[in-house]
Amino acid sequence: MALGVGGAVVLLAALDAYVVVTVLIDIAKDVDVPLNHLERATPVVTGFLLGYVAAMPLLGQLSDRYGRRPLIHACLAAFALGSVLTALAFSLPAIVAGRTLQGIAGGALLPITMALIGDLWSERERPVALGAVGAAQELGSALGPLYGGVLALVPALRLAGVDFGGWHAIFWVNVPLAALAALAVHLTIPGRAERGAVRIDGVGGGLLALALALLVVGFYNPDPEHSVLPPWGLPLIAAGLAVGAGFVWWEIRSPVRLLDLSGTPKGALLATLGVSFLTGAALLVTMVFVQFTAQTLLGLEALPAALVLGRFLIALPVGAVLGGLLSRRVGDRAVSAAGLLVAAAGYVLMSRWPLELAGHPIDLALIVSGLGLGLVIAPVSAAVLRVTTAAQHGVASAAVVVARMMGMLIGIAGVSSWGFYRFRSLTADLDTPLPVGVDAATYARQLAEYTAKVKAALHVEYTEMFLVTAVLCVIGGVVALFMPRR
Repeated sequence: MALGVGGAVVLLAALDAYVVVTVLIDIAKDVDVPLNHLERATPVVTGFLLGYVAAMPLLGQLSDRYGRRPLIHACLAAFALGSVLTALAFSLPAIVAGRTLQGIAGGALLPITMALIGDLWSERERPVALGAVGAAQELGSALGPLYGGVLALVPALRLAGVDFGGWHAIFWVNVPLAALAALAVHLTIPGRAERGAVRIDGVGGGLLALALALLVVGFYNPDPEHSVLPPWGLPLIAAGLAVGAGFVWWEIRSPVRLLDLSGTPKGALLATLGVSFLTGAALLVTMVFVQFTAQTLLGLEALPAALVLGRFLIALPVGAVLGGLLSRRVGDRAVSAAGLLVAAAGYVLMSRWPLELAGHPIDLALIVSGLGLGLVIAPVSAAVLRVTTAAQHGVASAAVVVARMMGMLIGIAGVSSWGFYRFRSLTADLDTPLPVGVDAATYARQLAEYTAKVKAALHVEYTEMFLVTAVLCVIGGVVALFMPRR
């Protein structure tokens, strides 16, 4: 029962990591972000991921000091509060703030649940339980966009000036779900045990959070008309890399570490985490920009667009199962490298999608890329577990997830910066037609021409971003060759 409840709270947090992918354009419209400035809405995604990754290791350590159940209760309460703030928000900064609080609370639930497994399961039985929690995390990534699309179908409902329907329903439903989860946690998870004095790596947690925040803000360009990066981009990215190096230096020398993987072969471990990082980057770029493609080029609503993305999401767990079976025969390294090269082929096909996408067979590219990335999931986790001791399995599993989420966070920030810059450069000379001083027929013709040019610019943006993602997958395939041998 404890495992089921722990898996459920991990699933709840994982669903919300990807739930806004489906409704990001709808949220942007409601807070007056125009279609040709979608780059301004990306912090709705990156804010959650930043909180999720930054909080994950440190709050996991806090549960060692204060107990698993109290920390899970605190995280569920903060998650519900973040959901309410997001649902009530009327501006983009307020939505980002609510999503960031959601991410901080949600990011802690995975390592706390893994630590709980270490408390309750014997060494022999522990890998099965860890696999179940990992499956809940992956299920959330697969179902999140579809889950958001379905909830967004709730009819518009406004009571006392508060919206409860549409995309707002996605966040309101978290309140009763978090309450039910808290009740289940109270009934099934043991209370605080006597743990003695547990030291917390607050310095390491602060350095990691600061490094990620600097990198994300450095890549975020609210006005990409003239350059890929904002004026503050290079200094902040350089500062983020410097702080990241400081974090690594601290973790090597500190007696208390966020992710203590001492005694493991560093080269093979870093290669495996690098593969997870690049896989995460490709995964989120796909989730966001296939959804954008379906809504802007195909003109679909949120849920039908999510069903287009569903081809990729269905292929992902199928590939994960195949990857687990194949890695037992040919090894983790070979399957990971092959999977990323298969994914690269899928993204090359996506980069060749025509402007008139309606009626074009898009299923093959989405299925191939989903299968390819899915093939990597099980071998990466298995490789990390194989090069770490049993006592480190929980930390090692969390490290894989942290690496993948960091890839999502930094990958979507970097790739989208390039893509939005390309779109703005392609549309810089376009003048929005106005129905002033012209007859209705002339205005209609001018508007149609303008819309066609914007659509063509979006097509170039998306296809180039898919090509960049293919390159990331090829790099990941090369890195996979340095993963541990069988």
